[in-house]
Amino acid sequence: MKILAPFFLLTLMSFPCLLVAQNQADVIIIGGGAGGTSAAIQAARMGARVQLIESTSWLGGMLTSAGVSAIDGNHKLPSGIWGEFREALYAYYGGPDSVATGWVSHTLFEPSVGNRILQQLAAIPNVQIAFNAKFQKVERKSSEWLITYLQKGKKRTIRAPMLIDATETGDLLPLLKADFRVGMDAKEDTGEQEAPKMANQIVQDLTYTAILKDVSKDTRLSKSKKGLVKKPKNYNPGDFACACKREASDMFGSVSDCKQMLDYAKLPNDKYLINWPNCGNDFYLNWPELSLNEQQEQLQKAKAFTQGFLYYIQNELGFQNLRLADEFPTKDRYPMIPYHREARRMKGKVFLTVNHLERPYDFDLYKTGVAVGDYPIDHHHDKNPEAPEIEFINIKVPSYNIPLGTIVPENIPNFLVAEKNISVSNIANGTTRLQPVVMGIGQAAGALAAIAVHESKTPSEVSIRTVQQSLLKNNAYLMPFIDVAVDDPAFSSIQKIGATGILQGFGVPYKWANQTWFYPERMVSEYEWKIGLLPYFPEISELPASGGHLQLDFLKKVVQRVKPTYNLEAIADSWQSWSILQTCDKRTPLTRRTLSILTDKILEPFERSINWEGHLLKE
Repeated sequence: MKILAPFFLLTLMSFPCLLVAQNQADVIIIGGGAGGTSAAIQAARMGARVQLIESTSWLGGMLTSAGVSAIDGNHKLPSGIWGEFREALYAYYGGPDSVATGWVSHTLFEPSVGNRILQQLAAIPNVQIAFNAKFQKVERKSSEWLITYLQKGKKRTIRAPMLIDATETGDLLPLLKADFRVGMDAKEDTGEQEAPKMANQIVQDLTYTAILKDVSKDTRLSKSKKGLVKKPKNYNPGDFACACKREASDMFGSVSDCKQMLDYAKLPNDKYLINWPNCGNDFYLNWPELSLNEQQEQLQKAKAFTQGFLYYIQNELGFQNLRLADEFPTKDRYPMIPYHREARRMKGKVFLTVNHLERPYDFDLYKTGVAVGDYPIDHHHDKNPEAPEIEFINIKVPSYNIPLGTIVPENIPNFLVAEKNISVSNIANGTTRLQPVVMGIGQAAGALAAIAVHESKTPSEVSIRTVQQSLLKNNAYLMPFIDVAVDDPAFSSIQKIGATGILQGFGVPYKWANQTWFYPERMVSEYEWKIGLLPYFPEISELPASGGHLQLDFLKKVVQRVKPTYNLEAIADSWQSWSILQTCDKRTPLTRRTLSILTDKILEPFERSINWEGHLLKE
């Protein structure tokens, strides 16, 4: 086994316990999944003392503990902590090609390795993690949250001004009496033409995944029965009869044989993730209407259904060389938790629907963006015959961003969400639920929580632009521009100018990796730039602007009107320090990259405050 890259050799014991002084923290996060872990890392990096409460012994949730270690989307949008996590995977396995082992994803890894990397990323001062801990009571006392949880048979308490729900299914929302949605929304409630006429509580199928290992090269193991599963009760091979065949469509390529089906999510080191949607191990569970005990009983049925699929693979299909791997610290070798594709969804300050994703520039919510995604609208409802037949995958959207207001509730102070429980419609959840997006959501929640604590404000009072600035400093994307990478010297300026709407992107719905292009080398007309500037600087309304390419002289005319005391000679003096690639020549047409830098550095429109809907606030 390879060792982890030197940058990530920190262990959880590298630092003394710096956090708990009389059971006090700044931020309590319940749930150490993809969102919760990212929130903890970001908040701690910004100086907040964080207590993370996780019910298993791992970090990562769906990424690791649920075994969904084939990343969906954001391959060309390595935003923030998601990008750091992927770089650590590259370092561990030996580069991008070493993790592109299955055809479903560009990034596949062993769940145990993902957990170790996340624990090492979280091994920083100010983060304390309570593993194998079950929260029992959540109280609001005066200006603080008081959380009681059970760990190693003992009740423990922790208090903090900020609380984040990062559970897999939004477990805190009903306890706090927060307003939330669950299941499919009615068309009249969302304005989405694709939504059903009547609302219902139907959630997506969940999956108990499994990790198999090819033992054919190990004579001792291949001759033993270790890892062969028993036939479960109520086993029906007909449930899986079409698993190895799938017809081609606009989105899906065809699957013509069983080896191709298994290679779908092949992992490094001869392992296979079994999370197959086509006559595979998806399972419908109406968990929102069940008690916790009833849920656990039904989850055992979901696990048995996956066991039946494994039995089918090993016995009916003949792949007895594929055995249950010793991947998870569980007696039965199955994941610690199921993969929930859907949670209770809090009602927040804003409500993100598929309309915003389809037509972002018809609204201003994109200006408040704090996380990005590019996956299509992907829902799993095959195992529930009562689910309305909606071709979710045919709802075309470009890449998109997540507004900050989706993680902030309307009426509960000092409380945030950081998982699949954000304020989105059921349809939009089909893409916002994916792993890299949720990591970005968590990072934004951590930043907002840390700023609120530092400034002694509620999250509702914190400047949206301040949160966005902190995320940019951590290489997070605000806008999903596929053609401007974080190492581009103009990255921050282009992200800021994109988030003001002065220069807009061009969205393209494209199969499994939707796109938004900025086209940084394109020229800009005087008129295009003026129209973008007008909401911020109405004083230029009478300035004549042509449809010709914008040159330095026109920029100076705008600057003279907006900042009459600005030293125009400073533009040439700062040209190199601002990393502008073009020559400083008044006759040279300016590119969108150059103009973004100049607009950001000189006019500073991003510094203007906006509200939760993205509208400019009056100064």
